[in-house]
Amino acid sequence: MFQTAFQVNAFQNDAFQIVITPTNVKNGGDDAPYTREELKRLKGIQKKLRQAEEKRIAALKADQETRKQTIADLVSPPKVSKRKQNKVESKQEVSIDTPSNLANIDRYIANLTKQQQDLQNAVLLRAAKLRLEQELAVLEAKRQAELDDEEALLALIL
Repeated sequence: MFQTAFQVNAFQNDAFQIVITPTNVKNGGDDAPYTREELKRLKGIQKKLRQAEEKRIAALKADQETRKQTIADLVSPPKVSKRKQNKVESKQEVSIDTPSNLANIDRYIANLTKQQQDLQNAVLLRAAKLRLEQELAVLEAKRQAELDDEEALLALIL
C-alpha cells in the first residue's frame, strides 16, 4: 500500500519538470552519438584493422613455414649434387637486424587501435559536453524560477 508513496522518485521536486533533449544527437544504436564523418572514419579504421589482422595471420603462417623448413634443413640437409660440391664458395654477408614483417604489422595494428580509441574518446567527450550543457540549462532555468519567486514575494511584501 505505501510502497509507491515512499520511493525516492515518487514525488517531483518542484511543480515544473524541465526536460531538455539535444537536437543533434540521434536516438538508438551503438553509433548514435557519431556524426557521419566520424562513422565513415571509424568504419575505415575497422576495415584497415581487419585487413592488418589478416596480413598478420598470413605472416605468422609464413613465418612458421620458414621456421619448419630451416629446422628440417638443419636436421637432414638436402642432398647436394657433385656438380655443386665442386663450386664451394664462401659467402660472407653482413646481416642487418631488420624488424620482421610481423613486427611492422603489430605496430600498424597498435596504431590503428589507438586511432580507434581516440575517436571513441572524442565522441564520449562530446556526449559528456552535451550532457553538461543540458544540466547547466536546467540549473539556469531553476535559478530563474527561484529569482521570479523571490521577486514575487518582494512585490507582495512591499
